[in-house]
Amino acid sequence: MILPALSGASLLVLAAIGPVTDTAAIAHMSTQQKNAAVQAYVTRATECVAQKIAADPRFAKNPDDLGDLIVSSMPGCAERMRAMIDSYDRYFGEGAGEAFFSGPYLDVLPTAVANWVRDSRPIGAAAEDTH
Repeated sequence: MILPALSGASLLVLAAIGPVTDTAAIAHMSTQQKNAAVQAYVTRATECVAQKIAADPRFAKNPDDLGDLIVSSMPGCAERMRAMIDSYDRYFGEGAGEAFFSGPYLDVLPTAVANWVRDSRPIGAAAEDTH
């Protein structure tokens, strides 16, 4: 259910900005260096989604239903998603960003968001949940 909606959102994001060109220096980077270079973009995009979800009143009512909340957060995070996709294209070749977004990124996004929200709760809020 989440994948078709987010895939549609990704097409809108992809249409927003044109292709990114590679530089000669990137061609000489190791895969580990390329992954390190794109990590900041992945983190910013994920944090954007998590912040939007944490602020959404629907999350407080049903914190286990992240799919619709993730889809709802995408328009507000489109710029960061676009930057993440562009960074993958820049370091790994054209099309790599969309493949990453549509595959591995969306696969782990619900878990990453749930962990971010859990870890960012104030200490008093976590204690209230246990009673």
